[in-house]
Amino acid sequence: MIFTFSRTALLALLLMTGTGAAYGDDLADFNAAVERAASHNRVADGYLRTGNTDLASLELDRLRESWAALTQRFGGKRPEPFKDGTLYTTTLLKISTGLVAADMMLQTGRMDAARAALDGMRRDLYDLRKSAGIVVLADCIRDANAIADAIMVYNDRNLNWDNSDTARGLSARSAEYLKTLDRCNSIAAPDVRNSPEFRRLVDGARAGLGLIPKAIETRDSNLVHRVLIELRSFDNLLAFRFG
Repeated sequence: MIFTFSRTALLALLLMTGTGAAYGDDLADFNAAVERAASHNRVADGYLRTGNTDLASLELDRLRESWAALTQRFGGKRPEPFKDGTLYTTTLLKISTGLVAADMMLQTGRMDAARAALDGMRRDLYDLRKSAGIVVLADCIRDANAIADAIMVYNDRNLNWDNSDTARGLSARSAEYLKTLDRCNSIAAPDVRNSPEFRRLVDGARAGLGLIPKAIETRDSNLVHRVLIELRSFDNLLAFRFG
């Protein structure tokens, strides 16, 4: 299977025009194709995280097939917003080879390395879209994940409330997360925005962070801890399902 995909990746390389201005299909079609591949990425990552190698391998096969179809269609005809042809071509090829590496890591039992390769795909797509000023829900969720990581420094039952930076930093980062969450909510397609799962995660995170001002006022480190533990769960699920 690896060698079959390698031949497909080579074909994609031959189809690509590098820096040439060979514009093709509509951006919406490209984004939809990327999302089809990304959905398999998310599921494969979930199986890797729980150690289910058989199902992870199946999803990784589906991911590689989806990505091969995308490169065949868009490899030499990039959507017009991607002005930097070199970055576009490099990204598509980098992801193709990264997926081969992910499969090799999975087959040799290196689950963490396989997950890192899958995250590399998400990061490369994020950087490519950012370079073209394109924003999709997955990228907004990735921004929220980064902010959540920064907030977790306050997940400490022994917070030093006498240090003014504690209250100020916790308040600022919580507000930043809420602002980003609102942006993600506005970006989401109506069917996603109104889905029970998305609403539970977004509204749950908002409700929890709504308690932070009270926790700061009362210097309640235990409340901060409970809110942030819950936020970590909501944030991880947003990434797993929509990131």
